[in-house]
Amino acid sequence: MDMRKFLSLSLALLFLASTLMTSVRADEGMWPFNNVPRAEIKRRYNFDVTDAWLRKVQMSSVRFNSGGSGSFVSADGLVLTNHHVAADTLQKISTQGKDYIKEGFLAPTRAAEIKAPDLELNVLMSIEDVTSRVNASVKPDTPAAEANTARRAAIAQIEKNSTEQTKLRSDVVTLYQGGQYNLYRYKKYTDVRLVFAPEFEIAFFGGDPDNFTYPRYCLDMALFRVYENDKPVRVENYLKWSTAGAKDGELVFVSGHPASTERLNTMAHLEYLRDTGLPLTLKYLERNQTFLKEYMRGGEEQARRAQEEFFGVENSLKAFRGRYEGLRDQALMRKKQQSEQALRQQISADPRKQKEYGDAFDQIARARQALPSYERQRRFTESAWGLSSSLFNIARSLVRLADESAKPNAERLPEYADARRASLELSLYSPAPIYEDFEKMKLVNSLRFMIDELGANNPLVVKILNGKTPEARAAELVDGTKLKDVAFRRTLAQGGKDAIQKSDDPMIALARSIDAESRAARKRYEDEVTGVERAAYAKIARALFETQGTSLYPDATFTLRLSYGAVKGYTENGKQIPPFTTLGGAFQHAMEHNSQTPYQLPASWLKNKSQLNLNTPLNFVSSNDIIGGNSGSPVINRNAELVGLIFDGNIQSLVGNFVYDESVNRAVSVDSRGMLEALRKIYNANELVAELTR
Repeated sequence: MDMRKFLSLSLALLFLASTLMTSVRADEGMWPFNNVPRAEIKRRYNFDVTDAWLRKVQMSSVRFNSGGSGSFVSADGLVLTNHHVAADTLQKISTQGKDYIKEGFLAPTRAAEIKAPDLELNVLMSIEDVTSRVNASVKPDTPAAEANTARRAAIAQIEKNSTEQTKLRSDVVTLYQGGQYNLYRYKKYTDVRLVFAPEFEIAFFGGDPDNFTYPRYCLDMALFRVYENDKPVRVENYLKWSTAGAKDGELVFVSGHPASTERLNTMAHLEYLRDTGLPLTLKYLERNQTFLKEYMRGGEEQARRAQEEFFGVENSLKAFRGRYEGLRDQALMRKKQQSEQALRQQISADPRKQKEYGDAFDQIARARQALPSYERQRRFTESAWGLSSSLFNIARSLVRLADESAKPNAERLPEYADARRASLELSLYSPAPIYEDFEKMKLVNSLRFMIDELGANNPLVVKILNGKTPEARAAELVDGTKLKDVAFRRTLAQGGKDAIQKSDDPMIALARSIDAESRAARKRYEDEVTGVERAAYAKIARALFETQGTSLYPDATFTLRLSYGAVKGYTENGKQIPPFTTLGGAFQHAMEHNSQTPYQLPASWLKNKSQLNLNTPLNFVSSNDIIGGNSGSPVINRNAELVGLIFDGNIQSLVGNFVYDESVNRAVSVDSRGMLEALRKIYNANELVAELTR
């Protein structure tokens, strides 16, 4: 079935009865752990969510700073996640002679576990509502830009005080797009070592053609171990591995870190995304996709170096195209307009509500209407679309670290505040390899893109190119910089602002020269869009709170959320799609495609086929509400036992950024039984299996 027809069907079913943000129906919602809908879960599934159950699940859940989720699955600090979440680490520890993404990895002993160069894992310890403290920093009738600055200063102070008092990572999280502010405190781990990853061929079996489809047959898993003081960390809370798995119709939960959703967005906000934001993002991703394909055709080593980045671009393209197609449906957008109008009329009918909330929608509309005039400039400078290079990112971080460190903590850019310094330095001083030929080609591609979009005579373009072609400028910058040397980065950072100003490193000089323009674009966006929308969406949220109370869940923010649902199939084109696939189905799927890439099973699977119980479940679907960032999340049963591992959504879930439809929206997981069967009989990882199941 055509993707647009899929998406139109999904949206139609939802929007017919939708409002701007409705009370929760069915299995919808990504719920903060301090606002879990216990009564609704009890009503639908007859299960009591207790404080003790929630605490255990919370403390067993893990966030990856590389963008994903995971969970503790043994008392000795073993963490389960996806292969594609682990791919960033797999790429960085690979060499020309050893491709861990492609070949996989199994540590024969704990001493052989490989340390990730810059991986940070976070475990949520507590949540505190600090809304009143943040809002108290803003006086009534303060202009949006000043209010945003005041809020940012208050947040920086809250985070600094919490970090100093608790020694925990402390992040103030904006919920309901400004309706609430919660302080999340995390236990942080930075000694994380790779234990196991399967071959890419089975982790992403079916490749991009099968991506976001179902049935699927993937072993998209990986295992890490967390260390402290050079010893495996002992954890009290971890998820017991279920050898029985889940059954059709069974209640299951997903505990993970969904990255972002936009279900609270106003009509004007959605129109901006449809007309400007998403088309520009898609153009950027498509350009990178074409470039990466070309680079990877250069040879096996080039393919290895670019594979993880290419996979990320392909995945993002599918997701953003799904969102874009959803917003292009005119009939559905009209229904969204009608929904919003109904809420606005409800507000205008009450003089008090009209006075407090009535101007919110128009404020957002004005902010979004002005954004296209400078959005390209912001993307190519502050988002560095025009300077796609790890070396440039390092240079900018060093330049800004020197500038921001000289300011009072409350006045710094958030990422340079004291509370986030350690995480910044972990990334800045990463020993991960940097490949000069790849850096040059990425720079050339992004410089050409910038010329195409901004024009060769644009002052910023002229300054960056400095009279040279993209090829000559990229070569000059990459060949001339010393930033590939971690020791050099440290020395430069220790020298502070004076060392940065005196540095003749060409990449540092470039970052210095355009920082004013980049900061100006960022400031304009924060003043005219972020600041305005924080206040406006807070008004809309309060209007909704008055009628719906805590039945609202906030949009996703890459913070820990709980989703509930059931293992169940769905109907597609009149055909019933069963919830489970099996190991045997993987072999059948390969045969149906003549075992041609990407439907080629690894040699290890072919060799050990006769040892397998081919009826063992491999993947399954459930009605849990998830989004990007949930990758690697555990799927658990009523007993908080691990029955699955989230790795994808089906094609109907692509509009999940804006809506959820229980009838067809499905989360796709690796089955706990399939993982054990593969570990035992294909990879001979018997000690790992014993640790997981004892």
